[in-house]
Amino acid sequence: MKKLLLLLSFAVFSLTTAMAQKPGKMEKKELQHVVLFKFKPEATPAKVQEIVDAFNALPGKISEIKKYQWGTNNSPEKHDKGLTHAFILTFDSDKDRDTYLVHPAHKDFGKIVGPWLADVTVVDFFNQAK
Repeated sequence: MKKLLLLLSFAVFSLTTAMAQKPGKMEKKELQHVVLFKFKPEATPAKVQEIVDAFNALPGKISEIKKYQWGTNNSPEKHDKGLTHAFILTFDSDKDRDTYLVHPAHKDFGKIVGPWLADVTVVDFFNQAK
């Protein structure tokens, strides 16, 4: 009888767990905000470094940024269209990204970088990786 009761309890637990994990149920996905810069020719290496340093400071000023990565292009494919610097910011939601966009620290950064950009590309997406 104890074995039957234990088996029945396990079956109920398994069924409950399986029902809670319905196929197609949306998991929480991270929002990736990808920013690519092409600097004007007159942007000196020192000026570019000043801009990178200013971007690097944003996660310490804007709590909605959950993760931050950056680097310079080293692709051998030659499809970069002159874009040299890549920045990836991770947010928990589009609401957090939207808060970042209007944050005074982000606006101040825009004033620093804007005059030195020949081009900028921004792509946002919810990470679908499993």
